[in-house]
Amino acid sequence: MVGARSGADTNDVLSEDEQLGVVLVKTGIITIEQLGEALKASKERGQNLARVLIEDHLLTEEQFVATLAGQLGLEFVDLAAYPVDPAAARLVSESLARRYLAMPIGWWEGKLLVAMADPSNVFAIDDIRTLTGADVRQVVVTADALQAAIGKYHRKDTEAEHVSAEASASSASLDDDPLNRIKEVREDAPIVRLVNLLISQAISDRASDIHVEPTGKDVRIRYRIDGVLHDVMRSPRNIQNGIVSRLKVMADINIAERRIPQDGRITSVIEGRSVDLRVATLPTVNGEKVVMRILDNSSANLRLSELGFLPANMVRYEVSYSKPYGTVLVTGPTGSGKTTTLYATLNLLNEATKNVITVEDPVEYQLDGINQIQVNNKAGLTFALALRTILRADPDIILIGEIRDRETASIAVEAALTGHLVLSTIHTNDASTTPNRLIEMGVEPFLVGSALDCVVAQRLARRLCERCKEAYAPEEGALVALGWEGGDLPEQLYRPVGCHVCGKTGFIGRFAVHEVLTVNEEIERMIVEHAHAEDIRKAAIADGMLTLRQAGLMGVAAGLTSVEEVLRVIA
Repeated sequence: MVGARSGADTNDVLSEDEQLGVVLVKTGIITIEQLGEALKASKERGQNLARVLIEDHLLTEEQFVATLAGQLGLEFVDLAAYPVDPAAARLVSESLARRYLAMPIGWWEGKLLVAMADPSNVFAIDDIRTLTGADVRQVVVTADALQAAIGKYHRKDTEAEHVSAEASASSASLDDDPLNRIKEVREDAPIVRLVNLLISQAISDRASDIHVEPTGKDVRIRYRIDGVLHDVMRSPRNIQNGIVSRLKVMADINIAERRIPQDGRITSVIEGRSVDLRVATLPTVNGEKVVMRILDNSSANLRLSELGFLPANMVRYEVSYSKPYGTVLVTGPTGSGKTTTLYATLNLLNEATKNVITVEDPVEYQLDGINQIQVNNKAGLTFALALRTILRADPDIILIGEIRDRETASIAVEAALTGHLVLSTIHTNDASTTPNRLIEMGVEPFLVGSALDCVVAQRLARRLCERCKEAYAPEEGALVALGWEGGDLPEQLYRPVGCHVCGKTGFIGRFAVHEVLTVNEEIERMIVEHAHAEDIRKAAIADGMLTLRQAGLMGVAAGLTSVEEVLRVIA
């Protein structure tokens, strides 16, 4: 590789570092002054020029590899944006591709186009030529991009289909004795491998949920990625019981009970990584459906500043959760990130001087230094009983997984009025309807007005792919209809296109959109008087609250997402 000194450092012959430096200066990547300083640092550190420039953030890996390719007369390819041919990629096995850091990516004038991190590796070229029987043309890529591409294009999908067919053949040979079938399922290697493949591929695809759904003809596997379900695979109908039974065994669920919903939890090691999954079964007319929620432990350690709060919303929210007592509620539909927001808040509030206790059903993530209680209705440990108990355990901060009935709501309000900070979630459409929801549950209006301090309504919107998003000039009339005021109309917005990086969806990842209602004296009076939610909403807007729609449109104006995506998640 270019960058190591050749030893031919004379007045007549430039060293390899100096040759590289000349090219970098000519292409404008660095200045002559920066080159001089980097060459000096290279001698002092005992490192080659490229490594010094990369460590000092004067050169990226991509720029270095592209420069190297130019010196060798080869083409540099950005694999993240290149339309890789999956069939070509699979001409070489994953193990061989990783050993040589080389992978076929397509065809060019009858030659096999091979992406390589080290194009000087003649052994790799010879082996690939022999294996495929095709002439090879090398292109240069970064090692990191190649590793990611190998993982992406040597997906488990094809293997899963083969294992599914193998499991189907095995299932067809079983007799009709349910006990023999259960025993066979537990020992059946194809079913075990198939389930492991489905879970590992879901994690690779950044899925939040896995759906195993029996239909009249087959079994449909779907992943929820960035809030949207995608079909992944359809398997023969006769392996449905095998998959469900295997998952029940892993989740410690009653394998013989198929008439009622059940739930459990799986803790497993997939490809060297510890994974937690929350499993729920649901009887349907076609058999049992299984939904697995993948619990990403990194979500429990997120900082509040990483959740996408607009500066104005962050200030309003920070004032509320910093108080020693009161109730802070986060509301939104299932899967909108409510628990993540509360955990990020607890991470800020968790100090050695505070006694923090949570009551959850179930405990999704375990937090250091916090006392977490798992509700167990079968044993009689309900939300209400757990709350009454922890009030006698000298808490400073209480987190309630969800306020879902009158008893829980009443105890939460009473706890806030007796000097505790209470954090919880509740299901309402927006922030302004939350006070009335508590009143409808049976809590007295004057108690709600006194105890409630802040309501955060939250939605998750998909983030536009930075590589393929397309700019366009919006129509003024359409913007005004959406809620933009005349003087603040943006001249340019972005919309999704779809590329290989984002899987043709136009989106990668999500960000949160918030509406933060703080209860001031006027809103407290309106709650006590049982005012209509719309009147509370108008008073909150007059007090400076940004609505969900306004916050979403600010994300659109900033180029984070599209108008259609905001309208999809926000009414």
